[in-house]
Amino acid sequence: MEIERINEHTVKFYISYGDIEDRGFDREEIWYNRERSEELFWEVMDEVHEEEEFAVEGPLWIQVQALDKGLEIVVTKAQLSKDGQKLELPIPEDKKGQTDESLDALLDDFHKEEQDQEEHNEKDKKLQLQFVLKLDDFEDLIALSQLNMQDFTTSLYSFENRYYLYVDFLEELSDEQVENKLSILLEYAHESVVSIYRLQEYGQLIVKGNALETIQQHFS
Repeated sequence: MEIERINEHTVKFYISYGDIEDRGFDREEIWYNRERSEELFWEVMDEVHEEEEFAVEGPLWIQVQALDKGLEIVVTKAQLSKDGQKLELPIPEDKKGQTDESLDALLDDFHKEEQDQEEHNEKDKKLQLQFVLKLDDFEDLIALSQLNMQDFTTSLYSFENRYYLYVDFLEELSDEQVENKLSILLEYAHESVVSIYRLQEYGQLIVKGNALETIQQHFS
């Protein structure tokens, strides 16, 4: 995948159909399967953030151009108007009013206009129970396992010579409880931009569901 940082608010990247298929996605399903297209988009955005420090915040304008051998995608973060009241998407005048049905099929959930903000917030609320943590050293994983923390399940992955811990908190926990427990976990690990989908596709699953308990049993 080729990434080009245009400016502070805009990034452009090109991904070939071969690369898309190497990631476990079918060329056709990214146009007609909304869930899979979202999964692909957020996976590549994780890489964009990691390489270019391009954080996804607030509404986005996403322009997709289908080329012979891949997709060229431009992502721009919306900015507040001068009065601070309205979000403005930097869409050129010659693009306004144009509709690409394929683009809608692929990314209609990513056009986060103000009327979609409530749905977006509900999605964030659900996702905040799940985190991917990166560990610098296996000793940190052993130390973390000795804390006997509960109220979540953990799965351990290996990817590109690093260990990753997928943490899934129980739904009945309050936001404050999740934040407190996560802060303890982050004393031993770092929150990762690598998605769980990428780990499942390209990483190696070492322990599923009870990773910390298993590590504790073997290294107590």
